[in-house]
Amino acid sequence: MILCDLKVDSAKTPLYFVKKNAKIQGCFVNQGDKMDRDIEQNLLDWKIKSNRMPLLLRGARQVGKSYIVTQFGREHFDNLVTVNFEQDSLLARCFDTLHPHEIVMALSLSLNQKIIPGKTLLFLDEIQDCPNAIRSLRYFKEQYPELHVIGAGSLLEFTLHQEDFRMPVGRVQSLYLKPLSFKEFLKAMGYSELRNFIEQIDLDSSIPESVHQKLLKLVRQYMVLGGMPAVLQAYLQQNQSSGYDLEEAQLQQTILMSTYRQDFAKYTRHGQIQYIQRVFEKTPGLVGEKVKYANIDKDARSINIKLALDLLKHAGLLYLIYNTTASGLPLISLINEKKFKIVFLDVGLMVRASRMSAELWLDENLVMVNRGAIAEQFVGQELLAYDSCSESPNLYFWHRDKKSSMAEVDYIQAYDSKIIPIEVKAGSTGQLKSLQILMQEKNIYPGVKVSMQPLSYDGTILSIPFYLIGEIKRLLAYTTKNLN
Repeated sequence: MILCDLKVDSAKTPLYFVKKNAKIQGCFVNQGDKMDRDIEQNLLDWKIKSNRMPLLLRGARQVGKSYIVTQFGREHFDNLVTVNFEQDSLLARCFDTLHPHEIVMALSLSLNQKIIPGKTLLFLDEIQDCPNAIRSLRYFKEQYPELHVIGAGSLLEFTLHQEDFRMPVGRVQSLYLKPLSFKEFLKAMGYSELRNFIEQIDLDSSIPESVHQKLLKLVRQYMVLGGMPAVLQAYLQQNQSSGYDLEEAQLQQTILMSTYRQDFAKYTRHGQIQYIQRVFEKTPGLVGEKVKYANIDKDARSINIKLALDLLKHAGLLYLIYNTTASGLPLISLINEKKFKIVFLDVGLMVRASRMSAELWLDENLVMVNRGAIAEQFVGQELLAYDSCSESPNLYFWHRDKKSSMAEVDYIQAYDSKIIPIEVKAGSTGQLKSLQILMQEKNIYPGVKVSMQPLSYDGTILSIPFYLIGEIKRLLAYTTKNLN
């Protein structure tokens, strides 16, 4: 596939940041346009399924759960009925019974809205504040399957993981929402044509150098802004003239971080909050490193740090990357839970927490000590974003601790029943010694290198630029097809 019709207008494209209130020259989508998410297709598939179950939309606070369900309900149903248990706690009384028809009648009367099966989407927002509403979902499946019901909540995982709470297994479907991926970011910023282009690239493609460099600049822009919907919305709403700056976006990032801190009291008893705060503040600086409890707080007991990590994981603010031997599938069956690394919720929040000035990060010629960590965060976040949204995602890495030959590969993924090692190179150069060791030791081929270099394949290593992480599975299939 040869690029022939993609027009690049540098006057309409964000290219650089400058000084404190970094500014970008560019043009974006109209402010009235909605922010599309790829998970909408999964919601549409759910809507038309004959054996449909009630749905739980899961994910961290502020990744856009309420927004996407509201937009989905307005666009694809005759009417949307929203029950927000946080805003109106009295509505929880409607779930004193677990009989779906009685619940619907009580809600309809309380809200003065009709709820019609097949035409209404019933949205139970902040559902964690009404555990009985979660319990009722199994009965909606069994006794009222014709009614479309979606539940969501920012701290839902804490309710689901309580020892005395029984999740209605086999009666409820879950979907997981994460921050916007780089491909979603391109569309939100008005670069749908670039997104379409990278989704068609194959190993026979010719990518003009100008387009390659443009996409790398957009990757760096994404690393600063991140994929949190509120941040991108603030950025787009502020930038309606020729000057595009980060002031409102960075303010929104600061607000989000403060909101997460304010939630800590909802996680656990008061005595544990100090450890959650300590881990949360340390996390952005721990990305890319094997975590040692002493490096977080040398005076704290390991059990307190471990519990804090688990709570932040339940909140969706971080993911643990476990060490796997990569000797077979499933990868999770071969992990060492004592050896792990961390990926933060969002790369933009990570960069903001580091207090790094935007123009320094976006200077492609500047070498920084944490550039590698941010590159690893970006790749990990992208791998999570393109993983199946139907199950809780997992990440793995490989590490060999031998005195004479230590080696580590950043990510280990499974695609189509094959183990795929992925190495991240933040700079323009760098050896792949660890990747080569793993491939030879485990007889795993091909390997993947993610870097700033153009797309290439030498028969054993697929080299992809940062902007093609969402296409790894397709490109790997292409290499296999050509080999056959």
